[in-house]
Amino acid sequence: MREASHDEIEGSSTSKLNSQHPTINTPSNNNNNNMHHCMDIPMGGLEVHKVVPPPHRSTLQKLMARLKETFFPDDPLHQFKGQPPNKQWILGAQYVFPILEWGPTYSFKLLKSDIISGVTIASLAIPQGISYAKLANLPAIVGLYSSFVPPLVYAVLGSSKDLAVGPVSIASLIMGSMLMQEVSPTKDPVLFLQLAFTSTFFSGIFQASLGLLRLGFIIDFLSKATLIGFMAGAAVIVSLQQLKSLLGIQNFTKKMAIVPVLSSVFEERREWSWQTILMGVCFLLLLLIARHVSMRKPKLFWVSAGAPLASVILSTVIVFAFKASRHGISVIGDLQKGLNPPSWNMLIFSGTHLGLVIKTGIITGIIALTEGIAVGRTFATLREYRVDGNKEMIAIGLMNIIGSITSCYVTTAVNHNAGAKTALSNIVMSVTVMVTLLFLMPLFHYTPNVILGAIIVTAVIGLIDVPAAYHVWKIDKYDFIVLVCAFLGVIFISVQQGLAIAVGISVFKILLQVTRPRTVVLGNIPGTDVFRDLHHYNESAVSVPGFLIISIEAAINFANTTYLNERILRWIEEEDDGNKHPNIRFVIIDMSAVSTIDTTGITLFGDLRKAIRKKGVELVLVNPLAEVVEKLQKVDKDNELMRPDHLYLSVGEAIASLSLAMKNQASNMYDEEMQTNAPPQKLTTT
Repeated sequence: MREASHDEIEGSSTSKLNSQHPTINTPSNNNNNNMHHCMDIPMGGLEVHKVVPPPHRSTLQKLMARLKETFFPDDPLHQFKGQPPNKQWILGAQYVFPILEWGPTYSFKLLKSDIISGVTIASLAIPQGISYAKLANLPAIVGLYSSFVPPLVYAVLGSSKDLAVGPVSIASLIMGSMLMQEVSPTKDPVLFLQLAFTSTFFSGIFQASLGLLRLGFIIDFLSKATLIGFMAGAAVIVSLQQLKSLLGIQNFTKKMAIVPVLSSVFEERREWSWQTILMGVCFLLLLLIARHVSMRKPKLFWVSAGAPLASVILSTVIVFAFKASRHGISVIGDLQKGLNPPSWNMLIFSGTHLGLVIKTGIITGIIALTEGIAVGRTFATLREYRVDGNKEMIAIGLMNIIGSITSCYVTTAVNHNAGAKTALSNIVMSVTVMVTLLFLMPLFHYTPNVILGAIIVTAVIGLIDVPAAYHVWKIDKYDFIVLVCAFLGVIFISVQQGLAIAVGISVFKILLQVTRPRTVVLGNIPGTDVFRDLHHYNESAVSVPGFLIISIEAAINFANTTYLNERILRWIEEEDDGNKHPNIRFVIIDMSAVSTIDTTGITLFGDLRKAIRKKGVELVLVNPLAEVVEKLQKVDKDNELMRPDHLYLSVGEAIASLSLAMKNQASNMYDEEMQTNAPPQKLTTT
């Protein structure tokens, strides 16, 4: 534990201790004889500094500081300080609408890159939009609607230069599977579509509320290990679901677990179509090869980006030319031509399904936010610009609210590294999709469903990140257990329950860390005044006789007070080892890492002091932080805990001061003993 620098403490009173001697001896009692074991600690002019209370602040000031640190750690209003009113209005408009920041300075040198990027993204978004809509059990046209309006909204409100907007596989899977629990998309397609739009509305409300209320830290409960396992499991389920299209099966299970899916595959062997299988395997290999090429050579990103659209065109031509639809290869069929129709009249805010759509909206909203913000921050780091997570939540939330009333389902920002320079690429993408909706829809009539399944498999296979899982295994075995639980829960139970299990295990880990805080026994590095964990530095650190030095490395609160009390008393008993005369004279608690303490935590020190004083041991506190000092002052009416000889700024100062006191006490006792045992002097007379 690093000690506080003496030079950094202002306003402290000092007293020179043993400045004439380079070392001080630390004695301890020996139960078998009167000899003293000593340890040399360098003292060269060491000064004992007084622990001073922090500057006074009112309760309101403390509350405001805590709220600011909780909800505004990035201080979003700092750019407005010291600016004239007109400039503040401009900065405010740019903060709400980032397009006003980069739009006026837009250069036509960037236009070529944005156009190429937008068209490239659209060539991928069109087939993927159709595929993901089918994955969510929605009409294929809804996927294209969701690739038209949301990108326009994000171009105005979003702060990332690199992200595209559209449906994603995991959110589509979750929405389709959750809504299907109560409503059949085949028996009641209109109601199912209404529930999908209403879920998207609640998803947007939830996302925007998190951003407005500065509650983005809630999504951080989905740890990296949880997401890796969850995404991998969901990718496996999504891929297995595509066996329906890749094998040409008509009657397929609606369940999302691996066992019923595989059972359905083999039970319906008679529906397998060799023509569908042949086409599916060929195009799946083509798409995987294109993906591999782009991964090996990032400059060829357009190969994987354009491969899905090229596959759609080629497969459509093959089906049309060879009349393959008559030979067992199912096709999409007619798609409605035209732009997004309004859907505000389809939103449902009452009835028996209201709870379902709210739950679906919240879960899909969390997944969409987690994926979108994580990708946005990654690109911002690589390109050296900043993305405001709360602003992104508001942008994505408003995007889904507007989308829900324009026939779109849940969308988010996704990773399309296509060389975009600004958010104008999203506008180009929307225009490309608009042209497709207006003029090119009849061309998709003969597009085979098998190609959509191949596109989905190719897209989600990248979510299975084996190197990342291995990295988690090497670093933290507990996190790896969370990862495995998320993965197995998704593939064997369900997507939602697998996610809930992983989050529950992660929260349990946090609770363990809170209720069982890390506490270590410190020892001295000989020849220095540095104190470190005895277990960690077992070859260099040594215990200081007469002292038990404990470091508490977490906040102290009602959840861990009992544990800390029992743990410290057990250490004392272990050190005493059943001796009638204890080896320990002082218990020093280093509180440098105790950031906060509550009412129950404060009582720990009073109870501990009473318990160990019966054993002849004194309690000493070292370097309590501001909040701890304030609360100790309020409860320590008898000045037992805050006594100068029981409160120090560093472990080294505490050891030096208390050792000197022990040495003086032992010396006085020795002098008294010598005087008592000296033979009486005989008087002589003359």
